[in-house]
Order: sequence, then C-alpha cells, then structure tokens
Amino acid sequence: MEMSKQIKKYRLQLHLSQEELADKIFVTRQTISNWENGKNYPDINSIVLLSTLFGISLDILVKGDLEEMKECIKNEDIQKLQKDGIIFSILLVATVVSVVPLFLMVDGYIGIVAWVVLFGISMYYALRIEKQKKVHDVQTYKEVIAFSEGKRLDEIERNREYGKRPYQKLLYAIVSGIIGFVVTMILLIVFGYL
Repeated sequence: MEMSKQIKKYRLQLHLSQEELADKIFVTRQTISNWENGKNYPDINSIVLLSTLFGISLDILVKGDLEEMKECIKNEDIQKLQKDGIIFSILLVATVVSVVPLFLMVDGYIGIVAWVVLFGISMYYALRIEKQKKVHDVQTYKEVIAFSEGKRLDEIERNREYGKRPYQKLLYAIVSGIIGFVVTMILLIVFGYL
C-alpha cells in the first residue's frame, strides 16, 4: 500500500504526531495509525484534506493504490452479491416448501400471515440481487458467473450474452412457473388434497 507510506512520510516531514495530524483532518489518532499500517484507506474527504495539508496533489498521494482500491471495492461487491444470493436461495426454498404446511397446520390466518412475511422477505432479497446486477450490468448466467469470479467478458462474448438477455428472462419465468406448479402439486398430493 503506497498510500500508507505516503501518509507517514509526509506526516513526518511536517513533524506532526499521529494525534496532531488526526486533529487537523478531524479523525482519531487510531484512524491515522490504521492508515499508516495499511489496515484501511481514508475516505475521499480525508484524502482531499491530507493532500491539501501536505501540499501535494491527489495523484501523488494515491499513486499506486488506485488499482488496489478498485480491487477492494470489486471484491466487496462480489461478496455482497454472493451473500445475497445464498440468502435468497434459502428463503425461496423455504417459501415454496412452507406454503401448504403453513396454510394447513396453523389455525386461522397466522399461517397465511407467516407465509406472506416469508414471501415478502424473499422478494426483498430478489430485488437487492436485481439491483446489484443492474449496477454491474450483469444479467445472463454467464455474466453473473464471470462477475462472481472477478472477471469480465470480452467484447464479443458480451455482445452474445446481451442478445440472450430477453430470451433468458422468458425462459426463467417459464421454468419458475413449472417448478412452482410441480412443487405445489406434490405437496397437495402428500397432504391428501388430490
């Protein structure tokens, strides 16, 4: 991390302690220590304050760290998409499997309300995933897999996948409907309603 070395170098040139520097840019001494040890990066406001205080350009201060910062942000986005995907998968299975038992086993409207809440939470995570996919412009299965591996498709592959998007959405809707119908029928047969 070049920035950590830069912060320490310019702080020492100005004969400032970590605490004095922290006071000048409105952070804690521990924050300065973390920056200098490479544990984390300053936010954009702090970077601007540091470059002004040190009398250097932003380029000099962050030189070499831009790619690392981009990679760090990219990894956070990938982990967020994967975590939300796992949560959504579990909730979707629970929603499908619990529909008939909740409607039949719990008296009154409590089962219906419980299922609606479960369904609502599932849809919330589905929307979060769709939002992340739009932000990173990944829609098809191949694009999502490439993104989750930290890769990007080349221009030709990207154009091919872009052409598949409308068809895949229709296919997903049809397959989801068929799976939902089959699971519902199985559960109805299991509980003796068919």
